Amino acid sequence: MRKLSIFNTVSIDGYFTDTRGDMSWAHKDDPEWNEWARQNASGGGVLMFGRTTYQLMTKYWPTPLAAKNNPVIAKYMNERPKIVVSHSIEKPDWNNTTRIQGDLPAAVRQLKQDSGDDICILGSGSLIAQLAPEGLIDSYQIAVSPIVLGEGKTLFEGVKERVGMKLTSTRSFGNGNVLTCYEPA
Repeated sequence: MRKLSIFNTVSIDGYFTDTRGDMSWAHKDDPEWNEWARQNASGGGVLMFGRTTYQLMTKYWPTPLAAKNNPVIAKYMNERPKIVVSHSIEKPDWNNTTRIQGDLPAAVRQLKQDSGDDICILGSGSLIAQLAPEGLIDSYQIAVSPIVLGEGKTLFEGVKERVGMKLTSTRSFGNGNVLTCYEPA
């Protein structure tokens, strides 16, 4: 059975985007962090995005600028199979991308039953908020960035019930990020 994980960065006041949906504050250049990101990305797997995150990713990763600035991660992002969850994107234009729509928990249950690589959600708080209460996420990698946004969107915005977690590991980085890893309790 395939596993479903998430990776996201949140501010110390708990937001993963600011009020404009911007996440650029989460990308702090740091050799130690960059090396960890390269190693983490090399694990393979299928990437899953909601429509908004997918559209943000397609504005950068398939570009020559991404290939110049971060060739290892750009190569990974462009070559990996991707899934976009969207009712409005009829034909995804980023290579190796398929679309799912309809009943998201049912679709993810089916994906997890299918053979293949594990799946990782990047960004896409709305997907996380729908799947976490259903018990469909197997692990959470959440980097806490040393910034206060004041307002924005929380990673679990809209979740109405408690979702217990157990901490599995932590790691701090020179840029001030603290990686926290959880599994459902």
